Amino acid sequence: MRKRIGAALVGLAVAGGTVLATGSAASHGYTDTPISRQKLCANGTVANCGEIQWEPQSVEGPKDFPSLGPADGTICAGGNSRFAQLDDPRGGSWPATRVPSGQDYTFRWRFTAPHATADFRYYITRNGWNSGQPLTRASLDPAPFLTVPYHGQRPPATVSHTGRLPAKSGRHLILAVWTISDTPNAFYACSDVQF
Repeated sequence: MRKRIGAALVGLAVAGGTVLATGSAASHGYTDTPISRQKLCANGTVANCGEIQWEPQSVEGPKDFPSLGPADGTICAGGNSRFAQLDDPRGGSWPATRVPSGQDYTFRWRFTAPHATADFRYYITRNGWNSGQPLTRASLDPAPFLTVPYHGQRPPATVSHTGRLPAKSGRHLILAVWTISDTPNAFYACSDVQF
């Protein structure tokens, strides 16, 4: 009887390890430059964030944004209702990182478990967008201002991309999308910025 129980436990451990190695649990990350809403919650800068304060790396949702992906109004949370606090505009009062208009800027992702990557894309809100409303596709410029192909490679623990910011003024939101190449998902990070 003990041998059967032991064999069953070993089998469960192997199966569980396989699921973790191949499923979405094996891939997590967020942006910290400019600081994302989920990182602001995790480091305690912003309170009343719910579960995201313990899982800033877990904002995962459907990929192929903007044609697919999370529904409008749920983009910052990746469509994940557990992290809905990220979609709350808080009256436009999220802390904002100062960034230079029309100049090069270096974006940084941190990964708790890197995954095979298709690309990284960076979108920004249109001039005149309403910072008091949840993010929608109509709030964003239609094309990413920076796309970094990754050709199925796995990124290191941190990866940086330098690209030219659009010429903007005032408060905006940058949406960073990390597209996974071998799952149907992507990771989303919203960063409030001030030009």
